[in-house]
Amino acid sequence: MKIINCIALVLVIIGAINWGLIGAFNFNLVDFLFGVGTMLSRIIYGLVGIAGLWSLTFFGRLTIDE
Repeated sequence: MKIINCIALVLVIIGAINWGLIGAFNFNLVDFLFGVGTMLSRIIYGLVGIAGLWSLTFFGRLTIDE
């Protein structure tokens, strides 16, 4: 399970960097690297989205020390 969490974290970071580039410079790195609307770019977006959903489970694993 730890490997899946690491992969999800990397994909979420990639997505965050891409959104940061879009917001700051209007530059979409995924489209630049893989083409606009290509099957590969759609797969990347899909994987990043799934990783984001998977990362929501991290909140259930948080422990708060009092």
